[in-house]
Amino acid sequence: MVKELRKERGLGIFENKVIARLEKGGESFEVVVEPDVVQAIRDGEEADLEKGMAIDTIFRDAKKGTRSSEEKMEEVFGTTDPIAVARILIEEGDIQVTTEQRRKMLEAKRRSIIDTIARNAINPQSGTPHPPQRIENAMAEAKVNVDPFKSVDEQVQDVLAALQPLLPIRFEKVKIAVKLSAEDCAKCYGDMKAFGRILQEEWQKSGFWIGVIEMPAGMQTDFFDKLNEKTKGMVETKIVK
Repeated sequence: MVKELRKERGLGIFENKVIARLEKGGESFEVVVEPDVVQAIRDGEEADLEKGMAIDTIFRDAKKGTRSSEEKMEEVFGTTDPIAVARILIEEGDIQVTTEQRRKMLEAKRRSIIDTIARNAINPQSGTPHPPQRIENAMAEAKVNVDPFKSVDEQVQDVLAALQPLLPIRFEKVKIAVKLSAEDCAKCYGDMKAFGRILQEEWQKSGFWIGVIEMPAGMQTDFFDKLNEKTKGMVETKIVK
């Protein structure tokens, strides 16, 4: 549905929104959009940009309500589609945020980085995952700077390098052999696929299912907990070297 700018709304379109701004071809282009959508697009994730825009219009100056001309959009971007242009502004432009918006975006990105490291990393000395709180504490001690506008993938290796003088830590995958009854396999199969990649599987003559699942090493504790919960402890697992 087209969102129309109405005078009675005034500056209401800016509430809980940010402005993505790009100067190109001697012209300024701006779009008003939800910060979560900006975050998702910059992280390379799927996002409903049309729904996230306050109004499906590209501005020369959003706060003055001055719209960009279609002729200029066509000249600079090769399209007059506001959704396509908005995506370019978000990906390539500057994001204007309030102090509070920046704080929230920074915290969300920091949590995402911590969760990514906790899921994928282990202590190579013990072969066990690091708890998220330990990673968070080490990031604080290392004075890690997080950029709210860069993707997790762009930052996680730098964060990992900053943690290594403080923690024995590295990214690693683990292979886990699993043996389940037919009944429990039906309960757990979707979970096993969600945790990782099933490398091998077969049904034994005894009626048991056996398989080998590869997953990020940091997820193994959650994996064991999930299978034990679903099977009431009636599961056999073994880490495959």
